Amino acid sequence: MKYYFIAQIRICDEIQYKEYLDKAGHVFLRFNGKYLAVDNAPQVLEGSWDYSRAVIIQFNSKKDFEEWYYSDEYQKILKHRLEASHCDTILIQGNE
Repeated sequence: MKYYFIAQIRICDEIQYKEYLDKAGHVFLRFNGKYLAVDNAPQVLEGSWDYSRAVIIQFNSKKDFEEWYYSDEYQKILKHRLEASHCDTILIQGNE
């Protein structure tokens, strides 16, 4: 069963956020993560949207997601994203 990590991000500190980006892709690839979408200007269809970026990452299983998200390696760089931006993130289960 696939799982999808969805992040809505409002970047406040571009330099520190870049520190996160420079390492994040390498880390989640090790845990079978795959970027499905990264958009710095998504089209708002309904409601309001106060973010500067949307990201969707696919994982092959919830276990892969949990091993990635809670890994020491990811937790070391996650602090850069959390300090450099305001984020709302969710994990959803796919239909497969």
